[in-house]
Amino acid sequence: MNRRQLLGLGVLGGAAALPIANLLPAGANEVDPVHKGHRLGRKNSGAILMRPKVAPFTELMPIPPVLQPSSSANGVDTYRIDIRDATAQLIPGFTTPVLTYAGSFVGPTIRTRTGRRVKVVYTNRLAAPANVHLHGGHVAAVNDGHPMDLIQPGQARTYEYPNAQQGATLWYHDHSHHTEAEHVYRGLHGFYLIDDPSEKRFALPSGQYDVPIMLRDAAFDQNGGLIFFGDPAERTNFLVNGKLQPYFPVAARKYRFRILNAANERVFRLNLGGHQITQIASDGGLLPEPVRMTEIVLSSAERAEIVVDFSRLPIGSQLVLHNGTIPVMRFDVVRNASDYSLVPHTLRPLPALPPASVTRDITMSFDLSGPGPLPVGLVNGRPYDPNRVDAQIRSGATEIWNVSNVDTLPGVIHNFHLHMTHFRVLERDGGPPLPEDEGLKDTVFLPFGGRVKIQATFGGGFTGRYVYHCHFLEHSSLGMMAEMEIIP
Repeated sequence: MNRRQLLGLGVLGGAAALPIANLLPAGANEVDPVHKGHRLGRKNSGAILMRPKVAPFTELMPIPPVLQPSSSANGVDTYRIDIRDATAQLIPGFTTPVLTYAGSFVGPTIRTRTGRRVKVVYTNRLAAPANVHLHGGHVAAVNDGHPMDLIQPGQARTYEYPNAQQGATLWYHDHSHHTEAEHVYRGLHGFYLIDDPSEKRFALPSGQYDVPIMLRDAAFDQNGGLIFFGDPAERTNFLVNGKLQPYFPVAARKYRFRILNAANERVFRLNLGGHQITQIASDGGLLPEPVRMTEIVLSSAERAEIVVDFSRLPIGSQLVLHNGTIPVMRFDVVRNASDYSLVPHTLRPLPALPPASVTRDITMSFDLSGPGPLPVGLVNGRPYDPNRVDAQIRSGATEIWNVSNVDTLPGVIHNFHLHMTHFRVLERDGGPPLPEDEGLKDTVFLPFGGRVKIQATFGGGFTGRYVYHCHFLEHSSLGMMAEMEIIP
């Protein structure tokens, strides 16, 4: 295969046919643009791919523990988390070396509420620099986890989060430039949930019936270790809160599931075999009204909150969550339970769209012309340079961005993530947004040739430098990232 054939696409979930397929030999894996010969630091030499033979639905899906503050004073909760090496049992019978927040492969959940200030003291116990980005958080630039703003080994760093935003499912992960893809893949990820007291009036499922679910993929070597330096199409093992094809016992009532695609670069197409799914929230919080569907599409880093009603199923029923046609996990209806929760007809109206003062065109692509084995990621034709400001924006300004995937090789896919604020999708490919575009977003999928028109207000009173980039993390590692400066 020549170099251009190797520059294919991010990995689509399920058994969906891919545009790149006609460029590959029969039986070949789907290929991502950045991975054949991908070397960003060290080589995973001689790794032999293992396809674990795990009896499906025999392990219980764990729920990441909620971390308690180490102290609370003057309206601020303080948490302490070590970034450290650990091991995890991702495959029964094998011990996998991983990178963790606080020792667990899915880091502990930080659960706070709108307006409650949080400080998190991270101490880096790794042998390499790391950092932390609160994905979806509206925070000052100094607390955003800028790719060049690192926590050196043995050092600590305090991040401050005002949580002056509506309730939403956020997550935290490493964002250290050139190493973010490997660090997140090896386990530096966790949930950060903001509860909004104003949402209590909706009576949505809560407490033990409000469950975060992190989906991602992995490839394993013969010893159970994670293979990173390889072909991402071989990451065919789907982990659900760190377990392969687990089951989760549920009561015959409504549940709220907060689903996060934490894979480096995979598009999940999730369904319950035709059973109704009701989406109530996206990246930035509640939708204006519930959306009923039978499939949800999530690209890397996107979130969706859904309600599933098990009350119509008899005790003993089993409902399987699929990625396309591939079973991912199973819900087992095991008991009855009272249910006073509701899914109201209307939820939270979206904020009004102020007039936009600036329109920008943003393109995402790879440069294939260099002599090296890898492409170079580009935003508006240039690779990331932390010393260059690509867009200067007035604090409080509202802008329209036309974001396009302009790669020329058929099949190359990307997505787009904007730091510091959320945005609204106004158009997709010149037409109305898709169902997965609805609500307040911080990440949006860009298939081959795709384009979206988004509108964002850069408020909150924050100034400084933030980034925007493709959230297929190997793509941003290769330079598909740019920097904006918010000025007074």
